Amino acid sequence: MLALRLTRVAHPAVQLRRLTVVAASAGTGFLLLSSLAYALRHPDDPSAALLRLSWCAVPLAATAYLAVAVARTDPGTRPRSALSALGLGPGRLMAVSAATTALACSFGALLALLVFLQLRGGGLADLPFDGAASHFLAAGDPLPVPGTLILLAIVPALASAAVALALRPRETKPPARAREAKGGATQPARSALVTADAVGSPAGRTGAPSDVLLADDPEPEDDPEPGEADPQRPLPPRRPPTGLPWGIAVLAAGLAAEAYAGRTPNPSGASTTALPGGLAADSTPVLVGWLLTALGLALAGPGLTHLCGRLLQAAGPGAVRLLAGRILMEEAGRIGRPLGVVCAVASGTYAMGVLYEGSTPVLGPLTALGALLVAGCTVATLLTAAVEARQARADVTAALLRLGAPATTLRSAAALRAGVLLAVFAPLTFLIADLAALPLNR
Repeated sequence: MLALRLTRVAHPAVQLRRLTVVAASAGTGFLLLSSLAYALRHPDDPSAALLRLSWCAVPLAATAYLAVAVARTDPGTRPRSALSALGLGPGRLMAVSAATTALACSFGALLALLVFLQLRGGGLADLPFDGAASHFLAAGDPLPVPGTLILLAIVPALASAAVALALRPRETKPPARAREAKGGATQPARSALVTADAVGSPAGRTGAPSDVLLADDPEPEDDPEPGEADPQRPLPPRRPPTGLPWGIAVLAAGLAAEAYAGRTPNPSGASTTALPGGLAADSTPVLVGWLLTALGLALAGPGLTHLCGRLLQAAGPGAVRLLAGRILMEEAGRIGRPLGVVCAVASGTYAMGVLYEGSTPVLGPLTALGALLVAGCTVATLLTAAVEARQARADVTAALLRLGAPATTLRSAAALRAGVLLAVFAPLTFLIADLAALPLNR
């Protein structure tokens, strides 16, 4: 009931992001039902039907990834002290987020079933496209109800489980009871904290303390014991991402697998089952290479974003460069991975374009739907991550404006961040796409 109320009273922008989850869930559910229809039309070829069903794993993963990103930006399920006093702690709010995601995905699965039945010829005759794909969707065969329900339940179950896993409560500081037992009442929270390093003030460059405390901040009475958190001390700097070496290694392994596939052609020359993109069933090394390449880009994305932030601050940066670089370093883990996934999808699309250069691509409607779904989910996830990053630094932006920073400086820093990321990731995407398409052009 709480999930329904939060869904009803949410902001229009939040509702729009939830509608993207509904649309992605509907597309993935339609692909799953189409694989079931193929299995009904070809009962003598179960391996091909299983192969088509396995291809649905890519849009299914993209849908779950988008659902997690949308759940992170939902302000209605953000932990608050007042909600914790009412019994809605982080665990309860995580359950509400999972329930909201399951509700949106269930609505999308229901929409996919209605469209599937309409195109199959079992819907309302008064609506358009009734029976438009009756032969393709096996209208003459009865639709198994248990199999249909199981396939439609996969998307809500996986998306809600992914949201629950991503938003699970994490213990970041010792309980207040231990601090009260040590020194009485806990120290009051500081009224304001301005990070001079993030603003780029001279204090952060001359060796002065990077945190400026106001006059009403109490002094700590004694040093905390090892392992206890001191509320009067600033948070330690965020550790840089450590996935860049692993991403490079996985990326190199993927390119090596594709190169190996280009050196071992099919000796028999027999026709094999067609896969999306013009591949064949015996091209397993190519598929493994593409998956490893995408995984390597996703792992290397945060490290590359952090490196872009460091490069912006090199060679005597000004206020704009310093602010843009610090924000990139702080948000590397938040926007780096979605950016790496977008680069992986873009490189795969570019590689398919290079493969079909000079010829007419043979792409069916389901292949086009799957490609559009994966590309749309990855781009929507990146935009949602950007919204989450903007919400996370809202307090810092407000503090800079109160300190007198001009709005043009903030806009210039945002444009500089976007330009640097584009200058680094766009050539990398084209390079990896060319390397990935080399084995298929031989």
